[in-house]
Amino acid sequence: MGPERVSRALTLGLCGGYFLVLLDVTIVNTALPQIGAGLHAGASGLAWVVDAYTVPLAALLLACGAIGDLLGHRPVVLAGFAGFGAASVVCAVAPGLGFLVAGRAAQGVCAALMLPGTLALLADSAPSETARARAVGLWAAVGGAALPAGPLLGGLLVETGQWRAVFWVNVPVIVAALVAVVRAPVGVARTARGGAAQSSMADSPSPSPSPSPSPSPSPSPSPSPSPSGLGLGAARASAFGPGASEPSAVSPSAAREVPWLGAAALVVMLACAVTAVVQVRDEPALSAIMLAVTIAAAVAFRSLERRAARPLLRVEPAARRPLAAACSVAGLMNFCVLGSLFLMTQVLQDVDHLSPLRAGVTLLPGMLPLPLLGTTAGRLTTGYGPWRVATLGLFAAALGFAGMAAAMNGPDLLLLLPSLAVWGTGLSILTPAVVAAALRTLPAAPGVASGASNTVRQTGAALGVAVFSALAGDAGGSGFVHRAAWLLAASAIAFAVAGVLAHNSGSAYKSVVPARPKPNRDLASSGRPSLPEALSPGAHSIGNDHDGSA
Repeated sequence: MGPERVSRALTLGLCGGYFLVLLDVTIVNTALPQIGAGLHAGASGLAWVVDAYTVPLAALLLACGAIGDLLGHRPVVLAGFAGFGAASVVCAVAPGLGFLVAGRAAQGVCAALMLPGTLALLADSAPSETARARAVGLWAAVGGAALPAGPLLGGLLVETGQWRAVFWVNVPVIVAALVAVVRAPVGVARTARGGAAQSSMADSPSPSPSPSPSPSPSPSPSPSPSPSGLGLGAARASAFGPGASEPSAVSPSAAREVPWLGAAALVVMLACAVTAVVQVRDEPALSAIMLAVTIAAAVAFRSLERRAARPLLRVEPAARRPLAAACSVAGLMNFCVLGSLFLMTQVLQDVDHLSPLRAGVTLLPGMLPLPLLGTTAGRLTTGYGPWRVATLGLFAAALGFAGMAAAMNGPDLLLLLPSLAVWGTGLSILTPAVVAAALRTLPAAPGVASGASNTVRQTGAALGVAVFSALAGDAGGSGFVHRAAWLLAASAIAFAVAGVLAHNSGSAYKSVVPARPKPNRDLASSGRPSLPEALSPGAHSIGNDHDGSA
């Protein structure tokens, strides 16, 4: 098998694993009514089926990126693939809700291991910039296709089989991905471009705690970011020289570079926050205890981050406010979108009695714009600036939310379908804009900005499902549709308010944060990798907008 064919197999394998990570955020939503009926789960139980996956994914992304930086991304990705496949089997054969939730949590942990390394391995395996751009473009396109595929594939699998099929479908894809990565060459010779540093891990038993960039012929003042972009925040280049093999172990001193305590505090904080919200109806005392633990974990996380030699997030003081603004909009987006999808699938199936497949098809107008308009949205962001485009996307999505709320009773498909289309179009415009706004805050360290944005978005997704589930109650209860409609209307108001604030942010932060010059052609030619936002449903890459990547 020639090198070109091996590279193609590796690309398809890594993209397949990435596809599953995003697919499993949405495919389960279509099966929720059947899971509830089969395992006798109420609203809180169904919320945990979704959030048991999202919470560890959100909490561990930054730490797993750091682990990949130290151990090498290949063994970490292989471990993630194998664990994800095993966890999918656990979910598929789960005899009860507890086993299913445990399996979903294991899936989330393994997804966090997989996600940062898939793009890093793709970028490092490319023999040229052209091949690299094509691989990244395919990776981003596959991620964009995961959102519309989730409800449609989930509906088809549930209707032709049963809910367990949405987990069994992961197994053959994971096996194929494992074979592709295992058979790929271990050592990849790739010289970092555009001022990147060449790591010396191939010649040293452990990585240096403070990698310093080598002199660069490029005039760019900042080193090239690691394509994973989710690790310690340091800009890192390919760690392996010609013929070098990726290290399979790391020294104790290097292992200490991973902020384990900060990662643990983040996991506890998110898990307890979701528990406090999900259980507030059934067990208010437990909810109060979890809220107290959440506050304590948040204080501990902040303290640990301030004292850590290599914190999970290292942000310059001047960039903190604009980065917080971009991440807040990103978190609000996932909070409302994932919470709404959680309710919509139940309304369509449990209340309107549509089949799983028809429910999935009904949601397609809201899903298809996300992958189809990604490149166009990226160009709008480049031409008009991220905050202006984000404002447009927020107002369009707010209009869609309002139409969806008005169409809840019936359903009124003549109003629901175009409202979903407007909603999806707004999200397709908003997503690359908020990603670009986050990356723009730290042009010399886009990995930190990308990691922060990804973590906040997944946190928003987990909390959105928990809050919407707690407020709407069981799908079979009286007033469920009415409460769901009010939550959609509240989402419309929240997006409209965020649109006003985003418009103000565009002028407020214009003089604070330097724009990255010509992010498309210059980045493609200089070798600086694009950083697709991969962690949320429908997330598509701003990298789709650079030459050769789409």
